[in-house]
Amino acid sequence: MNRGQTLSKYANVKRGTRVTACDLFAGAGGFSLGAHLANIDVAVAIEWDKYACESYRANLIDTGLTPALLFEGDITKLDPAKIKAVSNLRETHCDILLGGPPCQGFSSHRLNDAGVGDPRNALLLRYFEYVRILRPTYFLVENVPGLLWPRHRSYLDRFCTLAKKAGYGLLEPVVINARDYGVPQNRKRVFLLGFDQRHADAPADWPPSPTHVAPGSDEALPSWRTAGVVFKNPPTAGDPNNIHMRHGLELVEVFKQTPLNGGSRKDTNRMLPCHKGHNGHSDVYGRIDPSSPAPTMTTACINPSKGRFVHPTEHHGITLRQAARIQSFPDWFNFSGGIMAGGVQVGNAVPVELAKALLIPICRAVLSMRNGRAKVA
Repeated sequence: MNRGQTLSKYANVKRGTRVTACDLFAGAGGFSLGAHLANIDVAVAIEWDKYACESYRANLIDTGLTPALLFEGDITKLDPAKIKAVSNLRETHCDILLGGPPCQGFSSHRLNDAGVGDPRNALLLRYFEYVRILRPTYFLVENVPGLLWPRHRSYLDRFCTLAKKAGYGLLEPVVINARDYGVPQNRKRVFLLGFDQRHADAPADWPPSPTHVAPGSDEALPSWRTAGVVFKNPPTAGDPNNIHMRHGLELVEVFKQTPLNGGSRKDTNRMLPCHKGHNGHSDVYGRIDPSSPAPTMTTACINPSKGRFVHPTEHHGITLRQAARIQSFPDWFNFSGGIMAGGVQVGNAVPVELAKALLIPICRAVLSMRNGRAKVA
């Protein structure tokens, strides 16, 4: 879908009759673009990274895709009451609060200190301050599966306690893989859905049923989209995100030794000091297998030394555009700040198609409530 098609998709839908959302930790706008495609208006977006803000503004606000008022700053220092007062939330209700607090503190890659005590973990609790002030009908939290590990139980338990005291029901956390919803990527994330028990019920169809299944499945659904679809179409002429890391001749020779079916650092003679003494990180310098969903796009997704991020057939890392395609961003969506900053934005994003799939049943529940088919205060 090109930008013109995206812009016109809901052009005839009157604003004010649609569902309203707020996007905390908005990044470049994966959740917000998915919300737009689910017929949801984002009224407020908050993000601290300046390049992500530039991307969000250029792609979503300046184009008219979202009426969001973008707040650039540290969410721990912004006042949700003031945000509510100066935004159009003065005139409309926040139906859905979105947010994926930075997940590095809960990541499985942090094995030494396991993320315990990481100040970023406290952002999960800060998220609830916005729930308390904005009183959304529903809120949806995205994070890595490590959030469910026993060592992080205190954060999740505290969050659940706050939700219940505030009158919110909280459904069991669900681990969802983006590949099951049309995203060409094996990406698992945990989602927590809460709802205001005074006015609403849990969506009847949450979590949404998968739209794609493993090849050979008996279910009458399309197979997982493979990484091959990402590399099938050439980049658009002049695409500023059609860039990849520059590699030295030695590293290019390493890539030439890497088998076309994927491979890893074990297929080469290259051994970095950080890889010696253990068998971990075997995927580094590996190629993406075009016959399967791509590996998880991380904030280092354009760096082959950080994972299986080498082009399937060419001897370099994937381009920023290819990484964005794997995250189901359309080609017209450009990332600001250069390749490193862009890679961080891509890796931090909620895949657009997954966001849309998850938000459709929540949007449907909001509209049902408005039509009197749910609880009335």
